[in-house]
Amino acid sequence: MTAAMQMPRVEECVVSACAYNHTGDCHAFAITIGSVDHAHCHTFVELPVRAGVADLIAQVGACQRGDCRHNEQLECHAPAIRVGPDNDMADCMTYDER
Repeated sequence: MTAAMQMPRVEECVVSACAYNHTGDCHAFAITIGSVDHAHCHTFVELPVRAGVADLIAQVGACQRGDCRHNEQLECHAPAIRVGPDNDMADCMTYDER
């Protein structure tokens, strides 16, 4: 049997245009972070409706930024993360290059 690790929570999301954002909280079940050149939140979706699970706060399900100091074998080990705006996308503001 494999023990599941505790995934970091999305402590704050200030990208108000995201459908999963409900007053600064992300309500997606889990988010994916990473691109080749940025720590984008790939769960970001801009829609006029609110989505997700109202009584749930998102977790980091996967992180593709292997060069982040919080990343170990593509899993985030930060205690929590913050998501903020980056041009027309959303980025992990907790990303810290090794």
